[in-house]
Amino acid sequence: MKVVSPQISHKYDIGGIKLSLQNAAEVKAAYQDMMDGIKKKLPDAYLEGVQLQPMLSGGKEVILGMVHDPTFGPMLMFGLGGTYVEILKDIQFAIAPVDEREAREMIAGIKTYPLLAGVRWEKPSDIDALVYTILRVSRLVCDFPEIEEFEINPMMVFEKGKGVLAVDLRLILKRDM
Repeated sequence: MKVVSPQISHKYDIGGIKLSLQNAAEVKAAYQDMMDGIKKKLPDAYLEGVQLQPMLSGGKEVILGMVHDPTFGPMLMFGLGGTYVEILKDIQFAIAPVDEREAREMIAGIKTYPLLAGVRWEKPSDIDALVYTILRVSRLVCDFPEIEEFEINPMMVFEKGKGVLAVDLRLILKRDM
């Protein structure tokens, strides 16, 4: 369960995410707890409601984002996602648009790349799906210059051949366009 609010972009930090809900009673209790907690922390936030998604298992969390730099234009960012991005700060940047070689370099350039490539008993992640997604996001932010910021975090990368899935997305448009 995730809160839906235009004022809340980092849902986890404010108690706007509840995981592993097993039945209707847990969903109802989690909803009430979430709404009460957020209203205490952010009384002026407009709460549209919640979004329910199935729990995912497996995969690695990555982040894929873009910020518009006044000098260079759209700057893509890639790294391990979820809360890891804030702790490890293991990210790579590239000026969009990027080609396939640059997308692969972004992925291989993070220090934690071995976790995606497959270490010891773990199977490799779907690097080709990651590359494809980076290329599509690169094209998107170049085709729509009104996008100021864009972030998929987390995006789950499953084992090779099983793709990626955006779990949460934030998009901010420029105000002056």
